[in-house]
Amino acid sequence: MTELAETELAETDAAGTKSAGTHPAGTGAAGTDPAGSGMAGTESAGARPNAAPFAAGAAGIVDRCAAAARRRGDQLSGTAAPVSRWLLIEHPGPWGRDALRQSGLRPEVAAAVADRAAASRVRVVLIRRCGRVDRAGARRVGWVDSRPGHERLSWGTWADERDLLELRPDQPAGEPDPDPAYLVCAHGRHDACCAIWGRPVAATLASLRPAAVWECTHVGGDRFAANVIALPHGFYYGGVVTPADAGALVSRYEAGLVEPDLLRGRSVFPPAVQVAQQHARRALAEYGVDALPPLDVAQVAPGTTRVLLAHRDGVVTVTVRAERSPAARLTCAAGKPETARVFRLVELEPPVPADSG
Repeated sequence: MTELAETELAETDAAGTKSAGTHPAGTGAAGTDPAGSGMAGTESAGARPNAAPFAAGAAGIVDRCAAAARRRGDQLSGTAAPVSRWLLIEHPGPWGRDALRQSGLRPEVAAAVADRAAASRVRVVLIRRCGRVDRAGARRVGWVDSRPGHERLSWGTWADERDLLELRPDQPAGEPDPDPAYLVCAHGRHDACCAIWGRPVAATLASLRPAAVWECTHVGGDRFAANVIALPHGFYYGGVVTPADAGALVSRYEAGLVEPDLLRGRSVFPPAVQVAQQHARRALAEYGVDALPPLDVAQVAPGTTRVLLAHRDGVVTVTVRAERSPAARLTCAAGKPETARVFRLVELEPPVPADSG
């Protein structure tokens, strides 16, 4: 993890979450709700262990940050970390809390990768396959661009740490991959919830998409574990992602749809835009991955943001207000209760043709 990434995530990790329910998967056309539910409305605010499922009420788990966040019904939308471009480095671990600097890489190599990534505003994430890992031979490195209209994923390899010194985080190399990739945070030394909830989900996904699924280091929002990121778009999912949800989540993404009840947001957009899109998606039953792109974002009052979203019938206007949640323990390592940023819907105006008035 780069110093830049830690800084960028500081505010996002204190951002809020949503009460999540269930949403049936389906096979409708991209950009519409395949289940036909409509869903109009608003939101409320070394060796590794085997990936065995854990019950929410199991001893030692019920009081951890993810279980507590679920009980509180923390607001989920608007909490995707701010990332536009990614550098994925395969490294089997074990991962220290600061994964890039505490996972066995030579200090000068880790520092060089971190510095270059920080200079180009690229998020470095270490990745590994689920289960037992072959530590011999070449490992993979991936470049991801999540910016709208520039979505791209490509892969190369590295065999020696000196190869990492040649990487240019902002200059994609390797072979383009037309298929998606899925990251599941399993960084237990950063927060135990990521391992407790993430590894069972990663194992299930890996059984369905063995070439596309990776366990990864910290991506932000420990209390939302299990956290899943769909690349190249950079959609963050979490809150109540379970092994049972995994298949539907990837099937929807590969059909060009988001899973709204598990969606934290798209990493390329600011939190207020993520929240505005979520409200508009539900109100208009628009679940396409590229639906409702932002046209304009403006602060209209202290803490209040107006977001204009493009829709086939015109422009949708969503106004949201940032507030603070009641204080709570937001991570397992937190030494004291903290507040989280949450957003309340002020107004949602239906599509208005751009040339009207």
